Amino acid sequence: MKYVNAKTILPDKLVRELQQYIQGEYVYIPALNEQRKQWGEKSGYREELKQRNNRIRVQYYNGSSMDVLADQYCLSLSAIRKIIYQS
Repeated sequence: MKYVNAKTILPDKLVRELQQYIQGEYVYIPALNEQRKQWGEKSGYREELKQRNNRIRVQYYNGSSMDVLADQYCLSLSAIRKIIYQS
């Protein structure tokens, strides 16, 4: 998450109003529900993991053992099992 100086994006009147409640600290302003993104959507990491998991499944169904996949992807056997057996 990137922090933004309120003075650069908010009207002076609103900044002064906020300063009556908080000064020199960070405030999190949540997104509206309809604008929320799922974890990893913004960075692209969610899609990256999906592609990695698909590669793991394909390798497994093509004969790679779970032990080999765990070593190759630096994951535990438990994590590999979850990836392979999830639908």
